Amino acid sequence: MTTRERTEWDRRYRVGSHRSLKPDPLLVTAYEEFVVPSFPQPGQALDLAGGIGRHAIFLAERGWDVRLLDISETALEAARSEAGNRGLHISAEPADLMETRLPRSSFDLILNFFYLERALFRRISAALRPGGLLIFKTYTCEQLKLGGGPSHPMHLLGNNELLHAFARLRILHYHESIKDKAVAELVARKE
Repeated sequence: MTTRERTEWDRRYRVGSHRSLKPDPLLVTAYEEFVVPSFPQPGQALDLAGGIGRHAIFLAERGWDVRLLDISETALEAARSEAGNRGLHISAEPADLMETRLPRSSFDLILNFFYLERALFRRISAALRPGGLLIFKTYTCEQLKLGGGPSHPMHLLGNNELLHAFARLRILHYHESIKDKAVAELVARKE
């Protein structure tokens, strides 16, 4: 990302955009249905482009050791502050995800919500430990019909693109919907 993009995301977080601390419903349901049965003892989690930490905090409250990466220092400061207010610790680190190395076989759980960088797909898979889970949700090209959200094709998935991008993982859940938002959601395990 460029300095301009970093500045733009800092501005968005300062003016109150992207400030919800409520976890995405996919994370809540996937956590109960897939994460808890797979990991009775919490492990290492990575939250990619996690903003102010709504998902990192959700996991930390459940005992996970969470590493949160985001381009915006403003968002990371908010995440650290909220975690501290709740008596939690998360590792919140500034990162341009296109330049950041993801350590191989290091995470039991990786989250990617509403961030799309196709060049990361292989690195995400490689960063999962065997048995590790990926929870991924972002916009599809159908979002163009609804308005709002991203409009550039590089930020929108094609039909079934997410399903095929992680086809080497065992797909546990996959769904595309067009309701309030046009999204694809995936939960997958590295065998």
